[in-house]
Amino acid sequence: MPRSIRIQSPGAYYHVMARGNRREAIVFDDDDRRFFLHTLAQACEMTGWRVHAWVLMDNHYHLFIETPEPNLVAGMAWLQNTLTRRYNVRHSKWGRLFGDRYKAVLVQGDDPYHYQTLMDYIHLNPVRARLIRPKAKQSILDYPWSSIAGGYALPPTKRPQWLDAPAGLKTFNLPDTAAGRRQMIKRLDRRAITEEIKSCGVPPLPAEVDARASHLRRGWYWGTQAFGESMRKLAGKLLKNRSPKSRNHKGNPHLAAHGEQQAVTWLAQGLKAAGLKPSELTDLKGSDPRKLLLAHFLSRRTTVSHPWLAQKLSMKSAANVSQQLRRLDLKRTRAKAPAPLRSFLDQLQITT
Repeated sequence: MPRSIRIQSPGAYYHVMARGNRREAIVFDDDDRRFFLHTLAQACEMTGWRVHAWVLMDNHYHLFIETPEPNLVAGMAWLQNTLTRRYNVRHSKWGRLFGDRYKAVLVQGDDPYHYQTLMDYIHLNPVRARLIRPKAKQSILDYPWSSIAGGYALPPTKRPQWLDAPAGLKTFNLPDTAAGRRQMIKRLDRRAITEEIKSCGVPPLPAEVDARASHLRRGWYWGTQAFGESMRKLAGKLLKNRSPKSRNHKGNPHLAAHGEQQAVTWLAQGLKAAGLKPSELTDLKGSDPRKLLLAHFLSRRTTVSHPWLAQKLSMKSAANVSQQLRRLDLKRTRAKAPAPLRSFLDQLQITT
């Protein structure tokens, strides 16, 4: 049976959820959790995603993300595959880390009600899981693995750059000040102590709303009926552009090319800064500092694959690209590169 199409558009919002295979754990300790956040940060850097809320549980995670560019599919493929590979290497395992296909519910992010309810639903997840006990005077802030303790409670200089906390606070009419951040936490703590544990943060649905379509968890969108209709029309347009032989997004050349177009532009600019012509790449070793810096940059800031990098930079194979990047001493390699290339990369903030 063909998979349902992923609706992608510039500026789209999504509630993304994924569970461990057979509902088993996806993290075992705090190092695993830090690996998760590090990988999420890398995914945001290469896609431009803005995260509005997140929570990491033992066997699943929730993300509320905004995609300024239509690249949910490419970014999630990289994120899930990278998390699986790193988990398996760290724990000497093999096979799938995640179970069924990740869930991505379209969200009407410009509507305050639907934005706020999703934010609270995600942040109150530890309460529903009984990891926070409000009646024992525990605060939502006591759960460290969500965007409350990991972002909204922190001053701007200590937050991850990919967390759009100012937008979240603004939606609740709260200033990004110490007082505003305290109000954010107090409001959640009030909900935690006054609502039933199993339904804490879960909004009641009007009788006329079909939960199979518009729901935080079960539906395919979370928004007004008008929003749902607009998304259906967009899905229709995407289906018209879809290859009849394709079973997934790869049949749509517009979606498949996304990321590559930006990579082509940056590669041309980077080669010019390095004083290189494309025809000269074949005569250079795969370990050439200019090649390595460009491969590192493009792998961090775009969704192009290692086979693509191997072909465009004449680096033999995808395996060679992977090996070179794993062994890369960035500081030493930068020191060997020409100053114009270093300046070009610095302008794009890719120094680490």
